[in-house]
Amino acid sequence: MRRDGFEAEQVGGAHDDGCDVRGVDADGRIWVVQCKHKRDGWEGKAIGVEVLQRLAGTAKTVHGAQFAVIITNGRFTLPAVERSETYGVHLIDRGRLELWAAEGRPLWKLLEGVKPARRLPGQRRRRRPGSAQAVAGVPASGRQGLPRAR
Repeated sequence: MRRDGFEAEQVGGAHDDGCDVRGVDADGRIWVVQCKHKRDGWEGKAIGVEVLQRLAGTAKTVHGAQFAVIITNGRFTLPAVERSETYGVHLIDRGRLELWAAEGRPLWKLLEGVKPARRLPGQRRRRRPGSAQAVAGVPASGRQGLPRAR
């Protein structure tokens, strides 16, 4: 994700609410990525709809994400693929993962209907401390310590 211009951090672990990696692109869009490693790769058990349901339930409400992505070195069940659009979850299987990692295609080129960030990686939107943009995502109860705009 960093290669594609994202600010990315590993979040995963117990109680991660489905987020192994949280990325923010140059336009400030939040991406939540759930990674599913399969010991047997493509030959192993496919990832089912229940994983999509869990991520769909937390991506926006818990993480504030505009995009939810599940990445695996394996595959997805047919019902998971068919329902991914309904749940608003993008799927990257072993084949697409190889295109992203080995061939260097940007993440958004692998996903249908996702436009790239309008800004280049070095052109991040700058936010002034205390501005409406800077505090828009912060609940009112968490704004006390922020400096006031002058």
